[in-house]
Amino acid sequence: MTTINLRDFFYWYITDEPLEVSDEVAAVLRSDKRYEERHYERRKRNKAQYSLDAGDGIENHIVELEPSAQEILERKERFCHLCRALNSLPEAQGRRIDAHLILGKSVREIADDEGVSVRAVQIAIRQGLDNMKKNFKNF
Repeated sequence: MTTINLRDFFYWYITDEPLEVSDEVAAVLRSDKRYEERHYERRKRNKAQYSLDAGDGIENHIVELEPSAQEILERKERFCHLCRALNSLPEAQGRRIDAHLILGKSVREIADDEGVSVRAVQIAIRQGLDNMKKNFKNF
């Protein structure tokens, strides 16, 4: 058994708090402390300090909260429903919606690739989205 001072490992202890722990726990705490010190030095040496005034959008990333487990599950279910709705479409509609919305191709590019008119692609995309809405409501 080893006696450690909790103040050395946890910043919220402002007074000395000796505690007797096993040798394995003491070794893990010491190695973690060394890792944190090395990380701080590495960050300082590489000048990886971030300013919220830099204007690169990092402050927005910091402010955003991590989604809860329920939100992640809801997103996953919604994604599965959308995939099912997309797969239930006829082949041409599904292919054109996939190219336009997911791959980001313009209607003109899709029409040129498939050798059809722009109007035919527009109609197929609109009808496909309407069919997806109907199928999505059924899920």
